[in-house]
Amino acid sequence: MTAHTAQAAPAPAGSPPPPGARERIAAIDVGSNSIRLLVAEYDPASGLSIIDELRDQPRLATGLASTGSLSHEAIERAMQALARMREVCQRRGVRRIAAVATAAVREAENGKWFVRRVRKELDIPLRIIDAETEAALSYRSVTHHFRLAGARTLVADIGGGSLELIGAVDGLVELSLSLPLGAVRLTEVHLPGKRSARKEVASLRELVARQMKRRFSAREWAAATVIGSGGTFTSLGRMVQARRGLPPGDSVQGLAVTAAEVEQLIDWLATRTVEERRQVPGLNPERADIILAGLAVTAELLDRVRARSITVSAFGLREGLLLEMAGARKTRSSDQLRLFREFAERCQSDRKHVEQVRTLALQLYDQLGKNLGCGQEERLLLEAAGLLHDAGQLVSYRKHHKHRYELLTHAERLGLGAREREIVALVSRYHRKTGPSSKHAEFAALPPEDQAIVRRLSGLLRVADGLDRGHTAAVED
Repeated sequence: MTAHTAQAAPAPAGSPPPPGARERIAAIDVGSNSIRLLVAEYDPASGLSIIDELRDQPRLATGLASTGSLSHEAIERAMQALARMREVCQRRGVRRIAAVATAAVREAENGKWFVRRVRKELDIPLRIIDAETEAALSYRSVTHHFRLAGARTLVADIGGGSLELIGAVDGLVELSLSLPLGAVRLTEVHLPGKRSARKEVASLRELVARQMKRRFSAREWAAATVIGSGGTFTSLGRMVQARRGLPPGDSVQGLAVTAAEVEQLIDWLATRTVEERRQVPGLNPERADIILAGLAVTAELLDRVRARSITVSAFGLREGLLLEMAGARKTRSSDQLRLFREFAERCQSDRKHVEQVRTLALQLYDQLGKNLGCGQEERLLLEAAGLLHDAGQLVSYRKHHKHRYELLTHAERLGLGAREREIVALVSRYHRKTGPSSKHAEFAALPPEDQAIVRRLSGLLRVADGLDRGHTAAVED
């Protein structure tokens, strides 16, 4: 995660705080419906403590489906919201800000222009993230708060513009999928209010079911534990709490909502006008017009995987960003190599082979790295890639270089930040067959300096792996 300063004369970007010092950091999620700020204090000893948060709903996705661009009005609302969040960060003494934009900005023709304006006028380091990164951040927050080991888990995040799905088995990601099934998008196009809400919702559910059937194999995720992250699910949880007669102040974290309760809510809300929905206990009034679309997607997802319930996560993408920022500050140690080795073991890698490739790769680095222009950080990245390069064989041998990329980009317990994971994943991917290519979207998305790192390290890894092609350790040095 790129660090960004929020006060005059701060520590250099990317440098760690003084030993034992607490640091205030902030995460901003610029979504299709909402913009959310979370401010936390990070203590290396005790972890993260939330100290402030702010939320606004400028509805950036309004009109996007029909025009392909962010509207002037939505942009101005977003700029005002971000300016208020910037003031909160300054008042709270935040040293680093991470800000990401998701589906609406990602898809809009003027999305990059909007990002440049935010950077220039507000000095907020906003960046557009792809659907996989968006899902991975939500997944990271879920793994931090739920035990996923030994289980088959499907994590869903319904935003304003898209539905992000991540499926994991025993904590290892096997599915990452983005579908254009966001609550704002679906409401605008399919719930215009020209017919009865019941009929419109029924038609919408048929469309959602067809899209899921085309893109999503339910057989692999039947009986999986389904966890919902994001505003649709927290609203669902609060409404269910109210209907159960529970105190409104109770947290919805970990609340299990049955599929039957979702269906009952859809039927009931469809009989209410938008104004009447604003009065529904537990429902955020600003979500009254889009909640039916979100619940329709929820119901079809549960039906698709034959799940009897969904568990609510009160934590989402912002928490994932904060965890990533905090993780990037951890010092390098032998513990990190232990994490790499444990992950390789879980992926059923050939232990002797990956250790041999690691040894040979580091020898090549030590002899050639300086002449190739390698930086100091690259030795650790190459070491990680050496130990993890065969992880994808858990899924498929013939395409293990590609499967391993998916596994590594979503591996949260490696002690690496998102940028480092991406580099290690690509270096590992290119250890065999096709090398780095601008035709590959993941490689093309990297900044030029990181592309150069991938080219250098994947070349060294490719040679090291070739020197142990028979997995016999015939080449000692």
